[in-house]
Amino acid sequence: MKAPELHASQWFNTASLITLASLRGKVVILEAFQMLCPGCVSHGLPLAQRIHQAFDPDDIAVIGLHSVFEHHEAMTPTALEAFLYEYRIAFPVAVDQHDDTGTLPLTMRAYAMRGTPTTVVIDTHGAVRQQTFGNVSELKLGALIGSLLADRHAGSQTRCGEDSCTV
Repeated sequence: MKAPELHASQWFNTASLITLASLRGKVVILEAFQMLCPGCVSHGLPLAQRIHQAFDPDDIAVIGLHSVFEHHEAMTPTALEAFLYEYRIAFPVAVDQHDDTGTLPLTMRAYAMRGTPTTVVIDTHGAVRQQTFGNVSELKLGALIGSLLADRHAGSQTRCGEDSCTV
């Protein structure tokens, strides 16, 4: 499946707008979270931080996605800014955009996420290679990242069309 584009109403930790199209050629780790989600704070965000610190930014882009679907009044952009500072989150973070048609924000809905934390791995051609709700096996995730980086350096023949990708 080709990764849907991000619908961000605001960005933190970046000076410019980020699109998935602008990240083609890199493996993208998209970490959807809420700052009041215990699993996000104890598992999802620390894992995303370790990936961000361990890999060359020319190879892997880590993007946070603050997808608020509950406690809206407590999770404002001002509160998120303080949260990111206190937890020393250095990678770019998008605030998932809401509309008037539903309770789930747009990017969360486009990816059919069940909740947070959700970790999405997008390959160098823009295809979703893995999407995991809840705690992620670091060993399996590391193996997938290694495989995708090896494919990148070997010139993988993955092709993406409008709705799908093939190897």
